[in-house]
Amino acid sequence: MPIVHRPDPCSSRTVVQLVRDALLDAVGLLVPVSCAGCGAPDRAVCAACRAALAPVPVRAPRPEVESWAGLAYAGVAARAIRSFKDEGRTDAAPALAPALRAALASACASSGRTAGLELAAVPSTATARRQRGYEPVALLVRHAGFRPTRVLRARERADQAGLDRSARRVNADGAFAPVRRLDGRRFVLVDDVVTTGSTLAAAVRAIRSAGGSVDAVAVLAHTPLRIPVDHLND
Repeated sequence: MPIVHRPDPCSSRTVVQLVRDALLDAVGLLVPVSCAGCGAPDRAVCAACRAALAPVPVRAPRPEVESWAGLAYAGVAARAIRSFKDEGRTDAAPALAPALRAALASACASSGRTAGLELAAVPSTATARRQRGYEPVALLVRHAGFRPTRVLRARERADQAGLDRSARRVNADGAFAPVRRLDGRRFVLVDDVVTTGSTLAAAVRAIRSAGGSVDAVAVLAHTPLRIPVDHLND
């Protein structure tokens, strides 16, 4: 007869989960919330949407930069990320963080040299930071268990959402400036969503212009390409 291993109901992990669920239930009664992924009541991210946000790291190559992504930007993931970025749903960050952590692990493993790497988060513009009250990428990085190093500042520019690939490239050109010289320092660059790769490429150029190097790139999610990557520069 096969032995079935069941979790010890008194284990610290199980107790923490039970306490966490009880606290969520209590908060849901006092301050009604809805799921950032599907709108169901009483949870920041419901169990079904958490399952849909399970990491599936994949390579996300773009003309000037190759990244690793933890999720595809579609369905539940797209709705949860939009809620997190555009609707102030910072309570969705813990459910999104595992996908970013998985993308970081894959990106660093693919670089072949992880020792000495620093983590650089793509920054928000000052206007976006004031409007939101937080920086999405930096907040996600912290929830993933890492501390980002501030190496870039973002210049004011139009929101990339809604722009076609040529407009994104023009809009991203010169979008970032290094805050200091970065000679000899090596980074893994992190962003939330990659579409054409214009923003990531601009950030990589800014780091290199200050003497640093980017050994790996990780993003929370990638937008599935409608055309082959080798046609994006056409």
